[in-house]
Amino acid sequence: MKKKLLILSLAASLILSACGAKNNSKPADNANVGKEKVITLATTTSTEDSGLLKFLLPEFKKDTGIDVKVVSQGTGQALETGKRGDADCLLVHAKAKEEEFVKEEFGVERIEVMYNDFIMVGPKEDPVKLKEKAPNDPKVALKLIEQNKANFISRGDESGTHVKEKALWKASDIEPKGDWYISAGKGMGAVLQMADEKNGYTLTDRATYLSMKDKLQLEIVTEKNKDLYNQYGVIVVNPKKHAHVKEAEANEFVKWITSEKGQKLIGEFGKDKYGESLFIPNAKK
Repeated sequence: MKKKLLILSLAASLILSACGAKNNSKPADNANVGKEKVITLATTTSTEDSGLLKFLLPEFKKDTGIDVKVVSQGTGQALETGKRGDADCLLVHAKAKEEEFVKEEFGVERIEVMYNDFIMVGPKEDPVKLKEKAPNDPKVALKLIEQNKANFISRGDESGTHVKEKALWKASDIEPKGDWYISAGKGMGAVLQMADEKNGYTLTDRATYLSMKDKLQLEIVTEKNKDLYNQYGVIVVNPKKHAHVKEAEANEFVKWITSEKGQKLIGEFGKDKYGESLFIPNAKK
């Protein structure tokens, strides 16, 4: 009897030991969960709508093994996303706001990556005759739009494009208001479609317009002015503000997109389809 009890006791001990070993293995398994290399990139809609990121990111992953989750929104919203710590890196285009973001220590450093330009587009019939009267002068173009009360669709979302538009209205000494001035609160692609539907004018980055040109009746009416320059910057969100920021992986993205390969790919994007680069690389060597 005692021998049987001893055997049962040993069997129970072995079972408990096995269970313990099994339980102890769980933390080791869990320790590997979430270790996949991925960053969140908050970026302006133009880099998404133009197709640039779909072109670049597979190459970035191939070279680094890092996935990128893209949050596409206006630059103002992207900066707020960074301030909340809901992104690891930003790719945006409103220099003054970017510099303020870094000055307030939400970002580590602002690094220039590429540029393109803004253009004004409008209906083929161009009722205000901007192609004739203001082909290279956005301030004159806006004055003519306001005087004629022609439909103008504004991003209205504090994006980089909206910031530029407001600066141009201010420089033209105009406060736009009235039924003709429509604040959409939407991304660039949606605003271009809206301008097309309403037979109106709008300010857009050249890349998004060219990527959608075949689906629109809109044509370029005003372009090629120094006031229409559009610079993009990349910023790693400051881990001192948000400890969970994936600084190492975000730095890998910055290093890659400003590298010789990243810059070359940016310069090549769009040439095959549009006959010109949609973005011009200009990271400092």
